[in-house]
Amino acid sequence: MASSATTRGRNQDRAKVAGGQDHEVKYEGGKTGASKTEVKTAVKSVGNSRTKVEDKLGKK
Repeated sequence: MASSATTRGRNQDRAKVAGGQDHEVKYEGGKTGASKTEVKTAVKSVGNSRTKVEDKLGKK
């Protein structure tokens, strides 16, 4: 029996920014116009919630 793909965990993952993963930091920086350092600082100060990080960076 073949296993089917599930969506378990995907919404949670998309709702968070992994500050230690360069590709996520780069994506969020490009999306908000912030530098890599600014994104990492925002993640450290407000947590890894994508909405909180975008609010802190002033999403454009």
